[in-house]
Amino acid sequence: MMDLTADLDLIRAAAIAAGELALAEREKGIKIWSKSGGSPVTSADLAVDALLKEMLLTARPDYGWLSEETADSSDRLAKERIFIVDPIDGTRAFLKNAAWWCVPICVVENGLPVAAVIHAPQLDETYVATAGGGARRNGKVIAAADTESLDDASVLADAQLMERPEWPEPWPAMRYEKRNALAYRMALVAAGAFDAAIAMGPKWDWDVAAGWLIATEAGARVSDHKGRPWLFNRPDPRQASLVCSAPALHPLIIRRTAPIPLAS
Repeated sequence: MMDLTADLDLIRAAAIAAGELALAEREKGIKIWSKSGGSPVTSADLAVDALLKEMLLTARPDYGWLSEETADSSDRLAKERIFIVDPIDGTRAFLKNAAWWCVPICVVENGLPVAAVIHAPQLDETYVATAGGGARRNGKVIAAADTESLDDASVLADAQLMERPEWPEPWPAMRYEKRNALAYRMALVAAGAFDAAIAMGPKWDWDVAAGWLIATEAGARVSDHKGRPWLFNRPDPRQASLVCSAPALHPLIIRRTAPIPLAS
């Protein structure tokens, strides 16, 4: 546990420093490019990535590295522990000076997260967790909601997608909202602010690894849309889809999402 505490202290300090740098970079002016899929990347993303890589790997040179803004290397697959990082999750919100972006950092050991932080600088919120140690926001213990019915549940998801007629079983009336950063959505479910987050499509490890630990330590359930558990630091660092919810809602959601034919 002391080992995990030291890792948590390290990644929390790194996330806070990363948030400060991101804000400073935006203040002085940033360059923007488009990735092959059309999503934006900025000079702030790259500056934060460099800062985190320097801070974390200097402190833990024997750990592996997986980041959205660093070219992937198979070297990480041979490491017992690795850092999984998204320098800025929610870049579109960051560009618009909206608050819904964050810095998620996770330590993964033998395929499972063991220490995690999600820091949302403009909201002054820092979520942390260690394996078996519970989850906290700004130092206070958090817990997933005890909601037992999907009727009027608060869900972070694409309302147009959820209200399509093609679902094998219709959804009851639910309240939908959006947040740009996937990691932050999972943190909100962990804190009981929302009942569920649903995303039907592949999600990169750097978007969801920290959220997985924080949500599960808060009592939420996390899986792909078929209810299958996740494993991290695989050759292809993606999960098929995301269902993160209050524990009683998870089987009710999976019953509707599992028949949908998505890539595994």
